[in-house]
Parts: sequence; C-alpha cells; structure tokens
Amino acid sequence: MVTTDVFENLKTLQDILVKKYDLEKKVDESPKQLDSQNELLKRYKEEFISKNHEYESLKEKISKLKVELTEILMVIENNEKGMDNITTHREYEALDKQIIEQKNKEQEIRNEIQKEEKKLAEMNENLKNYEEAIKSQESDLNNGKQFLDTKLSEYQKDLAELKVKEDEIVPNMDQEILFKFQRIIQRNDKGIVPVKNGVCTGCNMILPAQFANKIRQGEEIMFCPYCSRVLFYEETNEAEDENYFNIADIGSLVDLSDDEDDEGKSRKHSLDSDEIEDETDEEIDDESDEDEDDEDTSDSSDDSE
Repeated sequence: MVTTDVFENLKTLQDILVKKYDLEKKVDESPKQLDSQNELLKRYKEEFISKNHEYESLKEKISKLKVELTEILMVIENNEKGMDNITTHREYEALDKQIIEQKNKEQEIRNEIQKEEKKLAEMNENLKNYEEAIKSQESDLNNGKQFLDTKLSEYQKDLAELKVKEDEIVPNMDQEILFKFQRIIQRNDKGIVPVKNGVCTGCNMILPAQFANKIRQGEEIMFCPYCSRVLFYEETNEAEDENYFNIADIGSLVDLSDDEDDEGKSRKHSLDSDEIEDETDEEIDDESDEDEDDEDTSDSSDDSE
C-alpha cells in the first residue's frame, strides 16, 4: 500500500514546483518588459536622425539663398552706380529694366528665405522635443533596468531556496513518477488531487468504479485517465456528499415510479373489471337464447302431436 508520506511529499513538492515554475517564467519574461521601451527609444532616435537630416538640408538651402541674395544686391548696386555713366536714353531704359528685374528677384529670394527660416524654426523646436523625449526615455529605460536587476536578484534568491527544499524531497522519489509529476505541474497548478465520491476533483470527471476502488485501496500511484493528475482517496462528509448526489431527489424519482405503477395497476384493474362485466353480460344473453330455443322446440313438439 502506498504510504501517506508519498502523497504528502507529492503535495509538498507540488507547492515547491508551482512557485519554482512561476519564478522561472518571470525570469524569462522580465527582459521582455523592457522591449517596448527599447523599441520606443530606437524609434525616437531614428526619427530624430531623419528630422535632423532634413533640418541640416534646409539650413544649407537657406545659406545658398542668402549667398544668391548677396550677389543680386551687389549687381543692383553696381547697376545703380552705372546709371551715372549712361549717355543715351536707350541705355538708360535697358539698365533700368535690369535693375527692376533684379529687385523683383531680390524680393522673391527674401520671401523664400523668410518662409524657409520659419520652417527651420519649427523643425528646430521639433528636434528639441525629440531630444527631450529621448532623454526621458533613456532615463525610464535605465530605471527599468535597475528595477529589473533588483527583481531578478530576488527571483534568483527565491529559486535557490526552493532548490534546497526540492533537493530534500526529489532523491527519495521514483524518477518516472517524478518526471510525469513535473510535466503535469508545468501544465496545471495542481498535480495531485483527491478523489471524492468517485469523481476526480481536478477535472470533475466521473471515474470508472473499478478504477476508483483501486485508488481507494492505495496500493499504487494512480493517474487520472482524463487530466493525468495523481489521484488519492479522500473521505467525504455529508455536506460534501450532497454536492454530488441528492438522495432526496433520487427518492422522489422512486416514489414517482411507484405512483406510475399504482396508476397503471389501477387502470389495468379497471379494464379487467370491464372485461369481466362484458363476459358476464354475454353469458346471460347466451343463457336467455338457449331458453328461448328450448321453448320453441317444446311448442313444435306439441303441435306435431
């Protein structure tokens, strides 16, 4: 017979393994908590680089426009000075036309520079926002890493303590049963559950009667055929029994069956009585017919004489 110690060891090991697997899961998933922060920081930096490239290109464009503006201003100034040396009206009109065209070009360049400088100022403000976001994200990420390192140290400490407790139990157990039990705990929080009223309390499935009897005998470690958990027999009290079977309800069904039988018997008795009355009436009619036949025969005999 399987000793109580085996089941107690399994129950203790169950608590240890549940905590162990939970901690191992947290250790594996903890770095993933920083993945989103890393991705966000990476995106900020990529966008900052792209925006900064646009900003530098725009600065270069403005610089070229300013150089072009300076050259035009010099041309205008020289042409205006040249007006003093003009001797004919035709030369005057030609030079004046050039000056007007150059001043129009000057105004176009000034307008474009003003528009681009406004855009440049907006881009510069946007870059500052990106820089602040990057610094903030880097700070959050560093804090997250420090917090994670602290939690991981705690997890590793707890795992080491659980390992000591596990090593006290595992060497004394059947290795095949241990392997199966560990696999069960990895899938479920419970690896060993009681059987009550022939029902596995792990999956709430009704077990075959012969199988349940083997569990009650406790001669070997039994696994539920439905959920694979280790099973052990546990006595139930009256309150627990009512959760599975309501004897009063069963009795009411029996009473209902008896009532139906009584009603059927009553109907059968009524039918039998009617049949008896019908048979009696038929016998009386037959006797009456026989008497009439005898009287007719007697009368016929008298007439013949």
